[in-house]
Amino acid sequence: MAYWLFKSEPDTWSWDQQVAKGAAGEEWTGVRNYQARNNMRAMKLGDLGFFYHSNIGKEVVGIVEVSAECHPDSSTDDPRWECVDIRAVKAVPRPVSLDMAKADPRLADMALVKNTRLSVQPVSEDEWKVVCELAGL
Repeated sequence: MAYWLFKSEPDTWSWDQQVAKGAAGEEWTGVRNYQARNNMRAMKLGDLGFFYHSNIGKEVVGIVEVSAECHPDSSTDDPRWECVDIRAVKAVPRPVSLDMAKADPRLADMALVKNTRLSVQPVSEDEWKVVCELAGL
């Protein structure tokens, strides 16, 4: 299993909207960055990810699961862009802010800390455990 982080502006697509999609989940559309797209191409069914509110809040608020592997992004006719589907698994008891991640030396190399602009990013197993610990899981 691999771990990931999915960023979304909560006024565009929020954790509550993701949860409302239930077990069916939702396509993670609109990604127009090759590195982020390639990260989605590497995802497998059942991989887990953090759901991160960017711009407003700047914090991990939930855990999601990849429910469909990479396929054409339905929000464009451009064949270069693909996406995965994700479903909400659970909210975290304590949101983990970007400031908290930056302050924890165990997360110094995390993509979230080093490359804050990347919308879909890998998370190492050790980083996953640290963020889960900070989140009260």
